[in-house]
Formats: sequence, structure tokens, C-alpha cells
Amino acid sequence: MTGTLVLIRHGQSDWNLKNLFTGWRDVELTETGRIEALAGGQRLKAKGLKFDIAFTSALKRAQNTCQIVLDELGQSGLETVRNEALNERDYGDLSGLNKDDARAKWGEEQVYIWRRSYDVPPPGGESLKDTGARVWPYYIHEVQPHVLRGQTVLVAAHGNSLRALIMALEGIAGPDIVNLELATGVPIVYRLNADSTVASKEILAAV
Repeated sequence: MTGTLVLIRHGQSDWNLKNLFTGWRDVELTETGRIEALAGGQRLKAKGLKFDIAFTSALKRAQNTCQIVLDELGQSGLETVRNEALNERDYGDLSGLNKDDARAKWGEEQVYIWRRSYDVPPPGGESLKDTGARVWPYYIHEVQPHVLRGQTVLVAAHGNSLRALIMALEGIAGPDIVNLELATGVPIVYRLNADSTVASKEILAAV
């Protein structure tokens, strides 16, 4: 028996729009972000997908994306588990700063290393490796068992928490994952084998 795992990065947030480092700061979706989440829900609906359970982070931009998707599918009351293990990477001292201002303060090369390296954290924050250290155990113990029972599971989270999860799912090495970008509001549908390996992957991008 195979189960289905759907990952979706939250729609555009206020701080995405303003080019700010967001991390654990709890900001709202923009109108564009709500439209992106709705479109993701519509593409899932067109595939005939229905969920047995949903997981999301402790941050409202992911929670709201999750709810918009479920509303579109007619599953507004679905059991939804919220946990900070799925939160975005903590950008520490960079949180709330404009990315251009950060480059002016620390230099373009240093900010690039903080943003794009696998294991170098910004001051007071988390690297992608650190983010994975909380995402992976949570996935294995809380999310994966539902999928392996043949259920269809939604995870609505963030660019870096989902990239860390994709590393584990697809066996991608740390240096290679840094080049993976996830579009906002675009569902990724995985079918898993009984041994937890990926049987298939489909990105439901806008046509």
C-alpha cells in the first residue's frame, strides 16, 4: 500500500513582498499569497485529492495557507496538527532586516553564505542543517506513519523546513539542496512506497 504526501510552501507573505528576512516572525499572507494558496487548492481539487490529516507550523502564514487549501477542498474541519518543528528556519539577527540592508552591513558574500550554505548559520540563527535537525525527527515520528498507513497527508510549511524535508525524502546531499527553490503556493505530490522511499513526484505548478 502506498500513501500520498503533499507539501506546499505558504503563499507570499507581507515580508516576502518587502524583501525582509522573516524566519520565526509571525507575519500575514498578502492578497497575492492568499490567491496563490487558493490556486494550489484548486490544482489539488482538480487532481481529486482529499486529505486524511494535515500538518502545519506554528506560524500563521503557513496555517492560513493550509486552511485556504482545505476550505477549497471542502475539508475545512479536517484534523490539523500545528507544531513549531515545521517552522521556517530561524534567521536570528537577520530577522526583520531588508536583504539589501543586510548585504550593505555584512557584505554580499557573507550574506550569501548565510542564506545559501547548508551548515553555516547567521548570527543567533539556524543553518539549513539545524532546521533539518528538528524537521526530520518530527516527520519520521509524527507525519510519516500516516503516509505509510496509506493515508493522504498535507504538510503546509515554509521554504527551508520543506527543503530540509525534501532532502530526506529524495536523498539529496546538503551541498546540492541549497540550489533548490520552492515556489510559493505550489503543491508537490509524493507517492511513497511501503519502505518510505519515493515512488513518484509531481509538482502541480500553474499552467
